[in-house]
Amino acid sequence: MAGAAAVLHGSADHAARFESKAATREPTLVKWAIIGVSLTFFAVFLLLPLIAVFFEALRKGWDTYWGALIDPDALSAIKLTLIAALISVPLNLVFGVAAAWSITKFDFRGKHFLITLIDLPFSVSPVVSGLIYVLVFGAQGWFGPWLSDHDVKVIFAVPGIVLATVFVTFPFVARELIPLMEAQGKEEEEAAVVLGARGWQTFWHVTLPNVKWGLLYGVILCNARAMGEFGAVSVVSGHIRGQTNTMPLHVEILYNEYQFAAAFAVASLLALLALVTLVIKVWVERQAGKAASSEDE
Repeated sequence: MAGAAAVLHGSADHAARFESKAATREPTLVKWAIIGVSLTFFAVFLLLPLIAVFFEALRKGWDTYWGALIDPDALSAIKLTLIAALISVPLNLVFGVAAAWSITKFDFRGKHFLITLIDLPFSVSPVVSGLIYVLVFGAQGWFGPWLSDHDVKVIFAVPGIVLATVFVTFPFVARELIPLMEAQGKEEEEAAVVLGARGWQTFWHVTLPNVKWGLLYGVILCNARAMGEFGAVSVVSGHIRGQTNTMPLHVEILYNEYQFAAAFAVASLLALLALVTLVIKVWVERQAGKAASSEDE
């Protein structure tokens, strides 16, 4: 009887493995057709535009390319883009960690409403968010007269650009951390508290090491969006040349003025930043995968 049961069990396992393979097996023609469609989409919509940007940027030579990058207006746009990113990313880092911590570690009224608010920038057009800031802080807005009386400029100035950038980028860190912290649960933090650890000690020595790769991944995405944001910043900037133009806005102005070489030169710098971000993103994913595999072992 035991032998018959073993035979039946082995036959069942073999049948299960066969069905699993059969469920994922595709004809060779279908497999290569799917791969071909994917590669064609990648080449047409991603690779060719990237090649075109660098080709157009360098078509008139290195002197023209370098001259476009060291132009005072271009340097001002690069500086403003970096300022907006350097302010908005740390703010969103703090907010994302605090929001993820409160949502995953505590039960309170309004939790689902908070999650909805975090997703708001994903559902609202960036142009609409920029118009909201104009409505609130513009000359004819809610706080416009008070700001004007105290000589404080928000719209058509650096503060407005930073506010718009913060709004469109604040979901990224929180959205990376929330599912990760939910999957890890509360057991390790509770054990640390039982052993006498304080709140900050628990965060620095228990929570942060567990979420560090997800946190870094969210920061990378947040920074990439901050440097490339166009819609919201376009509304609140006023397009003041040399003062409130970020790199994407500067590219638009150059292109509209038929300065194609200069426009593609600045655009190529944005593309380089995007490629660097992609490399860092891949490295973070690999490190996170290695860390997860080592924990499983």
